[in-house]
Amino acid sequence: MVSFILKRMGLMFIILFLVSVIIFSLVNVLPGDPALLILGQEASPEAVETLRQEMGLNDPLYVQYFRWVTDVLHGDLGNSYVDNTAVTEILMQKIPVTLELTVISFLIAFFISIPAGIISASRKGTLLDYTSTLFALSGVSIPPFFLGILLIFIFAIGLGWFAPSGYVPFAQDPVQSLLLMILPAVTVGIRLSAELTRMLRSSLLEVLQSDYIRTGYAKGLRERGVIFGHALRNALIPVITVSGLQVGTFLGGAVITETIFAVPGLGQLVVNSILTRDFPVVQGAVMFMAFAVVFINFVVDLLYSFLDPRIKLAGGTK
Repeated sequence: MVSFILKRMGLMFIILFLVSVIIFSLVNVLPGDPALLILGQEASPEAVETLRQEMGLNDPLYVQYFRWVTDVLHGDLGNSYVDNTAVTEILMQKIPVTLELTVISFLIAFFISIPAGIISASRKGTLLDYTSTLFALSGVSIPPFFLGILLIFIFAIGLGWFAPSGYVPFAQDPVQSLLLMILPAVTVGIRLSAELTRMLRSSLLEVLQSDYIRTGYAKGLRERGVIFGHALRNALIPVITVSGLQVGTFLGGAVITETIFAVPGLGQLVVNSILTRDFPVVQGAVMFMAFAVVFINFVVDLLYSFLDPRIKLAGGTK
C-alpha cells in the first residue's frame, strides 16, 4: 500500500509538472498583451513597455515559467489581469459552485443508473431491458445544450416549477440553491446515468456468466443474493473507472450547461478568462482541474482493491 501511494504521488507530480509546462506555453503564445489589457487600448507605448518590464513579461519564457512555478509552490497563483483579484480567491468562489453541480449530478446519475443497469442485466431480453437500453441510447445521443433548453421550456417556462437560470450559494440559502441546481444537474446527470447504465449492464452480464455465479445458483442462492452479494461488486469496477473520469471532467466545468443556466462555475470562468486574455486565471484554473483529475484517478485505484480484494495495489492481480 505504501509503495503504491508513493509511486502514484510521484506519477501525479510528473503529470502536474507536464501540465504546467504545456498550459504555460500555450497561454503565452496566445495573441494579446497583458500589459495593454491592464492599461487599456489608449495607453501610450512607453507606458505599456514600462509595465511589461515591471511584470517581467520581457524576460525569457523559461524565466517567467520558473518564477510562476515557484509562486505556485508557495500557494500564490498570481493576480487577475482584469481586476487584480488574487486567483486563489477567484477559484475559491467558483470551485464550490462546480462542486455542488458535480455532486448533485452524480447523485442523480447513480440513483438512475444502478437500478436501471441491474434490472436490464437481470431481465435480459424483456421489455424492461429494452426500455432501459432505449433510455441509455437516448441519454447518450441527446446533446446537453438541447436537453438543457428543453428542460427550461418544459419545467421553467411551461410548468413554472423552477427558475430558468441563476445561482444562490448553498451557505446563503440551501433550499433555493438546490432548486436552482436541479435543472442543470439533471441535464448533466441524465447523460452520465445513460453512460453508466450501459456500462453496468454490459459488465454485469459478463460477470453473471462466470463460474462462481453458476456455483452460487447451484448452491441454492436466490437471484437477489447472487447479484447483490457477489456479482454487483465486481461489475462496479468499470463503472467506477468511468465515474472517476467523469468526475474529473465535471470538476473542469460543464461549460455548456453552466452557460445555458448561468451557473458561475469553473467552466464559465475559464472561457471568460480566455476571451479576456486573463492568463493567470486560466493557468490557475487549469492547474486545479489537472490536480482534480489525477487525484480522483488515485482515489479510483484505491477503490479497486475495496471492490475486489484480488486486485493488488502494487500491481497485478492474484
